Amino acid sequence: MLSNDVRAIVSSTVPLLEQGGEALITHFYQSMLSEHPEVRPYFNATHQASGDQPRALANGVLMYARNIDRLEALGPLASQIVNKHVALQIQPDHYDIVGKCLIAAIGEVLGPAIATPAVLSAWTEAYGQLAAILIGAETARYEEQAQAVGGWRGDRAFRVIAKVVESAEITSFHLAPVDGGAVMDFAPGQYIGLHIFVEGEELRRNYSLSASPNGETYRISVKREPGGVVSNHLHDHVHVGSELLLNAPGGAFTLVPGSRPITFISAGVGITPILPLLQQALGTGRQLTLIQCARDSNVHAFKQHIDSSAAHYPQLERYYCYDHYEGQETDAPHGIGYLTLDQLQQWLPAAQEGRRDVDVYFLGPKPFMRMMRRQLMDAGVPDDQVHYEFFGPAASLH
Repeated sequence: MLSNDVRAIVSSTVPLLEQGGEALITHFYQSMLSEHPEVRPYFNATHQASGDQPRALANGVLMYARNIDRLEALGPLASQIVNKHVALQIQPDHYDIVGKCLIAAIGEVLGPAIATPAVLSAWTEAYGQLAAILIGAETARYEEQAQAVGGWRGDRAFRVIAKVVESAEITSFHLAPVDGGAVMDFAPGQYIGLHIFVEGEELRRNYSLSASPNGETYRISVKREPGGVVSNHLHDHVHVGSELLLNAPGGAFTLVPGSRPITFISAGVGITPILPLLQQALGTGRQLTLIQCARDSNVHAFKQHIDSSAAHYPQLERYYCYDHYEGQETDAPHGIGYLTLDQLQQWLPAAQEGRRDVDVYFLGPKPFMRMMRRQLMDAGVPDDQVHYEFFGPAASLH
């Protein structure tokens, strides 16, 4: 438990973090990755270059400082961090490296006039508390995964048993364990960790599980990203018979029990975790709407699967929205251009007194998600009925 003095000092640094937290964390990342190359596989170089990872960590540090007197408010953010860390196989010794480099960065960036011995001591103690909370939660999760039926800890070898092109950009990989054993169950919407070596470079990524659990195999559906080292390697060099190292599934983007209608909204590869969520929801009898956005018909993945589901389940309505469309009238999308607020108002269940009685799950590129968050608020969907997950490391859409 932190003393009142330590909490007060950490709280006093909130204005500094609000103004310069991103610069501080950028310096921290540069120093840590230079001095400790062993942790590089755990950090996505694309997210580093774009600034997404520094912004995400800066936001996380800021949220921790703001809520130092009421850590229970960090629940959703802490859960998201734990899930990501477990999928990446973060270990306690990694926290020691991060802590040492973070405190050093505070001293180097803020300077001795601000980063006094008292401030550095307070943040060292506060970071130690946060690390202990996360390490405890992650250790429990690792043990839970190891003890589950078909579960495991660390790497487990899987063989590609099928490779299916889903669109001009997305390819699915069906994976079965090399040891022939059962595979751990998972909640629809969760993802799995991939530990891979590309041209001698060790890398780690998380990919959504795009098919419902069956106890025997997993499926990931990967978009070829421009410049994406891992996604391009998977598309070009991983074939039927290839082996991949996987870490046990996890994630908090899962279906919340209830009776309200559900609307799923996806853009691009965001459809991948939506598919098992949709399949699960179809068994509940709830009224369902799926809105799928894509640039054009060439990159519209899983259309046939969704059309078939809609034909068999009358409670499912689906709408497709393309940025561009030059095809035939018979396969025209329901909307052309970016998804607008007017379209969203039409496709969501009717509002009662300005409030929508619906649970909304949405996923896609970050600009799309920020736009959707604003539109859902404008459409009258209460914040506690909105559910989303991140491809990258961002911690907030607000």
